[in-house]
Amino acid sequence: MTGMAFKSWKPIGLALVCGMASSPALAQTLGAVADTGDTAWILTATALVLFMTLPGLALFYGGLVRAKNVLSVLAHCTAIACLASVVWLLVGYSLAFAGQGPWLGDLSKAGLVGMGPDSLSGRIPESVFFAFQMTFVIITPALMVGAVVERIRFGGLMLFSALWILLVYVPVCHWVWGGGWLQSKHVMDFAGGLVVHATAGVSALVLAWGLGPRDGFPRDMSPPHNPGLTMMGAGMLWVGWYGFNAGSALAANANAGSALVATHMSAATAGLVWALIEWLKFGRASMIGLVTGVIAGLATVTPASGFIGPLGGMVLGALGSLVCFHAVDLVKHRLKIDDSLDVFAVHGIGGILGTLLVAVLASPAFGGAGYAQGMNMGQQGMVQLLGVLAVCAWSGLASLVLVWLVKRTLGLRASDDMIDDGLDLAAHGERAYNHS
Repeated sequence: MTGMAFKSWKPIGLALVCGMASSPALAQTLGAVADTGDTAWILTATALVLFMTLPGLALFYGGLVRAKNVLSVLAHCTAIACLASVVWLLVGYSLAFAGQGPWLGDLSKAGLVGMGPDSLSGRIPESVFFAFQMTFVIITPALMVGAVVERIRFGGLMLFSALWILLVYVPVCHWVWGGGWLQSKHVMDFAGGLVVHATAGVSALVLAWGLGPRDGFPRDMSPPHNPGLTMMGAGMLWVGWYGFNAGSALAANANAGSALVATHMSAATAGLVWALIEWLKFGRASMIGLVTGVIAGLATVTPASGFIGPLGGMVLGALGSLVCFHAVDLVKHRLKIDDSLDVFAVHGIGGILGTLLVAVLASPAFGGAGYAQGMNMGQQGMVQLLGVLAVCAWSGLASLVLVWLVKRTLGLRASDDMIDDGLDLAAHGERAYNHS
């Protein structure tokens, strides 16, 4: 993605193969024109990534909650998609991808002012690059919805999400993909292990802790009201993830194909491993567990997908499923934090694990693409660790501040009466199911 495609490790112009902040100006200087094949693929990938949130993630989460709260989950995902799009256009994109500062960009592209029809980002129109990146900023705060279902105020979630995009997502995006300090150190994050999954996972954990648990947590909890919806949502996420990871090559090339294969093999392996763990531990493999494993594999392979081979994808899928499975128990029963739908355990831990292991699996000895010039496995491992520590620390600290702020303004937790009635009716005046 804005990470680095295989080619980007070679000593050629990064701006010509990656959608970096400097590439639009450079492309215009060279009189370049958009590649129609690359443009068509990224337009398709953009639609696939939006499909991950609406309806994929919304259905995946919606099936896991009680019937009286399913509509609220769908509303949260839809409203965040609208909110994130507006914030991204007005200031987010510019702060992430304009300017050359190590910590944050500038406002020279706020509102896309000055972006003409011929403006390029690498080999694609800058408008297409903007839209592709917009779908990433949409799904990232939407992931956090899973940690706070059935008890959060709609207005509080919207305020938290808007401020979080500006305070957490945008700076980290600039650090890793927009020419910031982590990109200058050659951090490897092909499609969002740090930018999407680590930020959302850590922040979701802080948000869930600040919000407090659902009544009856952790023992007296109702089962998912419609596992079928969850399976359908997971299938949409899996399909959409092809655009998420393979689209991050920013070209219709072999790197995109390799990323797609690694992504698929990680998901498939992780689903089988999660089912096997359940079968060994409980004597049966649940459908919810199977699709949770698939999502864990997809999250884990995301930062590495364009840098590894298919066998590397299988390794990440197996390890991601194993580690995330145990992380679910750690968060709920050891830390006693009601991260309701396991956002930190699956997305946060998966993204962090993949970010660290890419330093090993990118080695040509394991079928990977190798490292940036002058880097070796040990050096890359230290850079990856630095990236994880910096991103997690910033995400956690900023989220603590935002939780405090929202609690003292709009309020964060719904009232007991609203929670008892269900957020569908109490917050939105509608029911997901109207039986005659």
